[in-house]
Amino acid sequence: MVEVELREWGHSVGLIVPADKLKELGLKKGDKVDVDIVKKRRADAFGICKGAKSFEEDNEHEDLWRKNR
Repeated sequence: MVEVELREWGHSVGLIVPADKLKELGLKKGDKVDVDIVKKRRADAFGICKGAKSFEEDNEHEDLWRKNR
């Protein structure tokens, strides 16, 4: 998985894939790819983590989070 930041590009928004990841995947300009988009959201800690720096919840592994939160 590659984490990228959405960036403004004219009147649109795009994402840039790092060159090392392109090389690793054997991709080049003009190749067509499928992109699975997962928005990250911040979740505040509680209990023993109270006061610690916030972390990002990973929606990709939803089965690991409690169902009734």
